[in-house]
Amino acid sequence: MFRYFWFATLGHTLVVALLAGCASQGGGSAGTPTETTTHAQAVAKIHTELAASYFERAQYGIALQEVEVAMQAESDYAPAFNVRGLIRMALREDTQADEDFRRSLQLDSGDSNAHNNYGWFLCQRGRENEAIAQFMEALKNPLYATPETAYVNAGVCSKKIGKLKEAEDYFQRALARHANLPDALFGLADVSFAARDFAGAKSYFLRFLRNSPELAAGHLWLAVRIERRVGDRNSEESYALQLRKRYPDARETQLLLQGE
Repeated sequence: MFRYFWFATLGHTLVVALLAGCASQGGGSAGTPTETTTHAQAVAKIHTELAASYFERAQYGIALQEVEVAMQAESDYAPAFNVRGLIRMALREDTQADEDFRRSLQLDSGDSNAHNNYGWFLCQRGRENEAIAQFMEALKNPLYATPETAYVNAGVCSKKIGKLKEAEDYFQRALARHANLPDALFGLADVSFAARDFAGAKSYFLRFLRNSPELAAGHLWLAVRIERRVGDRNSEESYALQLRKRYPDARETQLLLQGE
């Protein structure tokens, strides 16, 4: 079972996999598991999935309670540490979050989703080079079901530290895996704009627009700036109006009103 959660940042969406399969971790010697161990792992799996559900609804207190139940049943259950890392990240408990992600990967170093999640955490905390290394670890697994997510996140992280060529390559790799992936198309529009290829930025943004069900404030703000640069005054005003009406309190709207 895959559960995904999307976080908006700087107009991009970083994809986090909460759970993937929830294979058993630790808890017993090698060989055929005992009946008690099997039951413990089943309990841990159920409560970790419940924790992920509560996390998605931003009910962090209850999510933590469910993780604790999972860990009481199976103290070395890697997915529980992965989910608790995400919860603690949301709570800005960064030291504990870092420890949880590391523990999850210590227990299951081949979990690409955990590598992706830890990379996302590092990227958001200004540790972009470490983050990209985690995304690359995720991609080493030939059984990784959604490598495009790690490529997109690596692209976003590379763009943050001004590595535009690398970011473009990661976004293109994501598109090669998943044609017309909205986050990859937006990433390419953003990178093209930063590289002053405004016509290219508009082309990618229009493709993104055709494949994206909803526009966030960051999307609209990039659209305003692209249209301003290519000289399409009507489109610029249209996007600016949408930004003001739909996101009056957003940072991007304040930038627009300040004439930036």
